[in-house]
Amino acid sequence: MNTINRRMMLGGIGALGAAGVLTACGSGSAGKPGAAAPATGDGGAKGYEGPNVELDFWNGFTGGDGPFMRKIVDAFNAEHANIKVKMTVMQWADYYTKLPTAVSSGRGPAVAIMHVDSLATNAARNVIEPLDDVAKALDLKQEDFADVVWKAGEYNGKRYGIPLDMHPLGFFYNKTLMSQAGLDPAKPPATADEYMAALEALKGKGIQGHWATPFQFTGVMSVQSLLWQFGGELFNADSSKTTWAEEPGVKALTWFTDLVKKGYSPKNVAQDADNIAVMNGKNAFVWNGIWNINTFKEKKGLEWGVAAIPNIGGKPAAWSGSHQFCLPKLKTPDANKSTAARVFVNYVSQKSIEWAKGGQVPARKQVRESAEFKALPEQSALATQVNDLHFPPPVPGIGDALAELNKAVNEAVLLKTEPAKALSDAAGRSDKILEANRKKYGA
Repeated sequence: MNTINRRMMLGGIGALGAAGVLTACGSGSAGKPGAAAPATGDGGAKGYEGPNVELDFWNGFTGGDGPFMRKIVDAFNAEHANIKVKMTVMQWADYYTKLPTAVSSGRGPAVAIMHVDSLATNAARNVIEPLDDVAKALDLKQEDFADVVWKAGEYNGKRYGIPLDMHPLGFFYNKTLMSQAGLDPAKPPATADEYMAALEALKGKGIQGHWATPFQFTGVMSVQSLLWQFGGELFNADSSKTTWAEEPGVKALTWFTDLVKKGYSPKNVAQDADNIAVMNGKNAFVWNGIWNINTFKEKKGLEWGVAAIPNIGGKPAAWSGSHQFCLPKLKTPDANKSTAARVFVNYVSQKSIEWAKGGQVPARKQVRESAEFKALPEQSALATQVNDLHFPPPVPGIGDALAELNKAVNEAVLLKTEPAKALSDAAGRSDKILEANRKKYGA
């Protein structure tokens, strides 16, 4: 997916909590508005043999990954004569606004994709239904998936998401610029010392080697990765308090801000300018998402590589997102749709090697460990981080609190506020949001 579209996707974080329409979705029971449609009890494990049924499938795959999902949907439709999946694609920000309203009015889709940071909010407001029957019937277990992505699909003791993928941050580098600075392009820096030495070598050749963007995409993601590497956490164990202003967070934001102060990065880097500069031979290093693989492949003449995020803080860690399947609540129960939707979710989950080609790490271990996936060198390189990935906690409205961290990073990287103060001020605002959300969502 291209950079702009992927940024729009990530911009959905927190948008759901601000929509203000979710409370219209009632909890209800079977047969009442907002109730979960009854399933057959087998979670779709035995397939679907009922009458012809059409399933609306909503997602925000507007960029380069969209055709890959379309190919999977077409294959499913070809193999299931009695199920027709109709895929509707929209920008993620629009999606998160429209979905709850559509569910409330009875016009919601039968199947949807959701980011892990939005699952808890939707679950708390009864927009989506639990999927424990799917996991049980299809014999899906935690050991079938990376631990972190499996747990990310749970809220309040129930499963609301079936993991499809992980899209981690990775280290992309321009091999041509590395060679010009006397660095070995086959051995990208992997430690703090190696990284700083590489930046110094590049600087000696007049190259600002790591442009630090003050925006969420991908500056905030980089700072979060660094915070975890320094041994910190964004929030305490029950997410009642913000902890990013503690020592690990200060170290993380200081390191990132120093890229500007020490001349390894220009000041006031525009959105996406860091990535564009690498493709145009002006910047050597960028930390960007796995979706960037296909963006770089499209740039003719670009000699590049990708590796795991360098271990700057001492503990391997990287930011990641995840797309998870969810089933929106049906205002009018429909057992046929409910069963067919589960059949579709299981099908795509098992066929996710095609999805990986679009720039993703499959959530299922059997797909990640397949020869087909290992034949994708760039995706495989970033998949080595799978046990070191981090997601936001499954707490309703968590995106609203994280928006304050975005502000802190922006202020610090633009050299308007020192890292410690920026983080402390943002943490104070975040704590008030967390408290308000506990009352708002009844947590």
